Amino acid sequence: MPAVVTYWAEHAWLPHRGGPAVQPEVLITAGPDGRITGVVPDSGPCPAGAVRLAGLALPGQANAHSHAFHRALRSTVQVGSGTFWTWRDTMYKAAAALDPDRYLALATAVYAEMALAGITAVGEFHYLHHAPGGARYADPNAMGAALVEAAARAGIRITLLDTCYLSSGFGAEPTGPQLRFSDGDADAWAERASALAGAEHARIGAAVHSVRAVPAGQLDTVAQWAATRGAPLHVHLSEQTAENDACLAAHGVTPTRLLADHGVLGPRTSAVHATHLTDEDVRLLADTGTTICMCPTTERDLADGIGPARHLASAGCPITLGSDSHAVIDPFEEARALELDERLRTRTRGHWTANALLKAGTADGHASLGWPEAGRLEAGALADFCVLALDTVRTAGAPPVLGAETAVFAAGAADVRHLVVGGRHVVRDGVHRLVPETGRALAAAIGALR
Repeated sequence: MPAVVTYWAEHAWLPHRGGPAVQPEVLITAGPDGRITGVVPDSGPCPAGAVRLAGLALPGQANAHSHAFHRALRSTVQVGSGTFWTWRDTMYKAAAALDPDRYLALATAVYAEMALAGITAVGEFHYLHHAPGGARYADPNAMGAALVEAAARAGIRITLLDTCYLSSGFGAEPTGPQLRFSDGDADAWAERASALAGAEHARIGAAVHSVRAVPAGQLDTVAQWAATRGAPLHVHLSEQTAENDACLAAHGVTPTRLLADHGVLGPRTSAVHATHLTDEDVRLLADTGTTICMCPTTERDLADGIGPARHLASAGCPITLGSDSHAVIDPFEEARALELDERLRTRTRGHWTANALLKAGTADGHASLGWPEAGRLEAGALADFCVLALDTVRTAGAPPVLGAETAVFAAGAADVRHLVVGGRHVVRDGVHRLVPETGRALAAAIGALR
């Protein structure tokens, strides 16, 4: 990219002494290192040489929890009824059809869809490590490398959360499709994960799939691996009551207590879902500074329930957002759903402000993925931002000063017009510049799995 790129946004959501606020006529300059060198509100008309961005500029959205291959399930899992567990059987069939080349094609298209939705960074909770039956590829990290390359091709950042997955349940060996997920034990997982390499657009973290998938005695190994590297550590937590019941039967404690006892919780850790918690669980999560990643569109799609997000936030847990199974990919819908689900649960309104929900999807989401220098429009931050149109049938009518409220409570992925990552224009006028026919790419990649 040129030495300096200058963008001029009609409006931008900027840090402010009294809290983030929408400012008009904002110049944003990005240097050759992909970082913002200056942000100037009230700058006057768009100057010559600047790229004009009509609408509202926001920090890039962070999708803090993704399983890229689940995108192949969209619509197919809506036939009939079923449960989380029958949905899981369908998911296993999709996983069985993937190899590194097919995964590269699918993930590239999925990450391009994310870019079109305003997402500049994804946390990929990756456990599809090996070939069918559990055989190792010549490169044991071929599947993870495909995801890192896919993010590069789609022009977004990735934190590859390499996931330890060793058992099919408490004390049960992996079977069938799960053999692809397992390294045998946590030491073998750590050895393989240690060979993963980051890149300018990619960082490496770790994940515990769940307390049912990693024996208690091996949780410490994963936690220590992440601690030694100062890496993010994510874990599925209490998504289903069946997991809680099985953990109590096997260990006499809740999943949250089990994780706490083995050093998994802490300020670098994100607990995903956290749907079915006791009051003690909430205290443990808050006292350890653990982040909570809510995935409302997946949690409602799978009929998981409405988690205690407001209770957790009030106790002191940062909240982030993810699209998880990609029932939809729309970060604004995730933010909106967090508030609206709580309204349904409590029959009262106003649990989060629009500013707080945008922060969950931007600064807090990036921090949870190990990108603390992203998620805000200010000098020194990564030049990662998106632009929402304010003149569509969904967003037109409200004054620009209410841009945060429009973004959260009215806008959707279809209203994203531009995406800039590291100062580079990735989406322009609603078209992905690297994967211009994203819909066809998705159709082809998913069709190849059938």
